[in-house]
Amino acid sequence: MSRNQGGDGNGDREGILVKIRLDFKGAHKSGRFLFGGKPTDKVAEEAREQQVTFFRNVPLQGINIIDIDVEAEVYTVYDDITNNEVAFAPLVLTLEADSLENLIKFITREDFRKIEILNPAFVTMNHTDIERLMFKVHEEMKEFSLRMEKKYH
Repeated sequence: MSRNQGGDGNGDREGILVKIRLDFKGAHKSGRFLFGGKPTDKVAEEAREQQVTFFRNVPLQGINIIDIDVEAEVYTVYDDITNNEVAFAPLVLTLEADSLENLIKFITREDFRKIEILNPAFVTMNHTDIERLMFKVHEEMKEFSLRMEKKYH
């Protein structure tokens, strides 16, 4: 995969710089016995903190995490299906990926909300690159489907 960056066209293999927003869900958990459960916003914040710890401590092949931003406020929405408030704790990752394929694992997450490609401005792909990317999307979607099946059955 070559990147067109307006240089001499020597095909320097720089990474793909992106910002990815993930919103971690926190649903109300009832407490045991007489004690109350945790509020949804606290559950969402705890889920976000677990993921921050993961991203800081577990290396991901082909990914270099540059920044983890947890400054966005937790927000709540009303879930019509469960008839309860649900909180979300946003997290913005700035990362550099060796290839587009390495970004697939982020965009197939249930908590994925947005991606912004910061660099390069253009990507040129040959047919082999496109085939490899499509295969990786297929693999990740199968894994996602299996995770959802296990979660809801």
